[in-house]
Amino acid sequence: MKPSILIAGGGIGGMTAAAALAQAGFPVHLLEAAPAFGEIGAGVTLSPNAMRGLDFIGALEAVATAGVEPQRQRIQHWQDGRTLFAMERGDSRTKYGAPYVYIHRADLHQILLAAAREAGVKLQADAPVVASEGTTAILANGSRIEADVLIGADGLKSAIRQRFETQAAHFTGHVAWRAVVPMTETLAPLGEWPGVHVGPGRMITRYPVRHSRLLNLVFFARSDAWPDEGWTIPAQPGELAATYAGWCDEAQAMIAAAEAAPHFRWAINARTALPHWVVDGRVALLGDAAHAMTPFLGQGAACAIEDAVVLARAMAIAATPEAGLLAYEAARKARANFIQAESNANADRMQGADTDMFGLSKLRNEESLGLFDYDCRTVDI
Repeated sequence: MKPSILIAGGGIGGMTAAAALAQAGFPVHLLEAAPAFGEIGAGVTLSPNAMRGLDFIGALEAVATAGVEPQRQRIQHWQDGRTLFAMERGDSRTKYGAPYVYIHRADLHQILLAAAREAGVKLQADAPVVASEGTTAILANGSRIEADVLIGADGLKSAIRQRFETQAAHFTGHVAWRAVVPMTETLAPLGEWPGVHVGPGRMITRYPVRHSRLLNLVFFARSDAWPDEGWTIPAQPGELAATYAGWCDEAQAMIAAAEAAPHFRWAINARTALPHWVVDGRVALLGDAAHAMTPFLGQGAACAIEDAVVLARAMAIAATPEAGLLAYEAARKARANFIQAESNANADRMQGADTDMFGLSKLRNEESLGLFDYDCRTVDI
């Protein structure tokens, strides 16, 4: 009989791993801290490398159908809105064999949840993991849940990561506000040609979700300090208008839409790279628990999905759980570390002091770096 696997964390990475491992015949028990399975109301970008991972668990077309496949993207100047760099996206299926998709996180999570249920995963909500011993997870209420293998997919503030280091996540010097707003006639051109407005120390990202009925907005700014924690801290009226004073008319339209809707702020925290992702032979990390990164390459969800698929493949072919986890780490750590570093560097490139110079030299982004070419379904393990 295959070893039992306990996964702490029911986000994108944990749910994908649960589905992939269960499909491979492993008994899987997933623990989620929230009272019910679900996701917060914001968008997520899934580039072709992420979509290949979703194809591995049979979810590619369901996700593409629930999401939006953009035809193009562009990067624009903060002051006058002119295009600094344009990117084709409508050829992603032909070029990469998988689509480029924007999707509401709640919609993605429901598809992953259905895949995990269909695969036979034991799903347990309202089960926050606060510590672990060996391959036993300890819940907030003191109960203990055992398995042969323990996977920490419990995010930025992972309790399982405490086995690897005690240092907390660090503030990256970036803060963000997010909102999902109705797609009005004024905003429709921004949804039809999604992308980013960039300026000194600031940027605004937008893209459509829910079949282009909604526009996902994220406003990024540099900050020396940010005392608040959490993902659902209501923004103060006028914060965005003050932060982006003097930006172009398109930016002001997005700000007005966000100010008229519930919008939230958060500090962007991240983790430093770990020397190892496996401890005591049978405990491993996945997704943000292993490599929480800044969002400036749009690869956080993709990395978690890639981790999940490579983990399942490694475990399926390994002679022992220990060998499977070490093979997973060896196959994934260098790529995740590289993306972490490049994501940080991309923030500096996109929010540089001289916006007029952006795009005049060779652009280093997720596509030019070759990240879209990676195939977690076939990469050597």
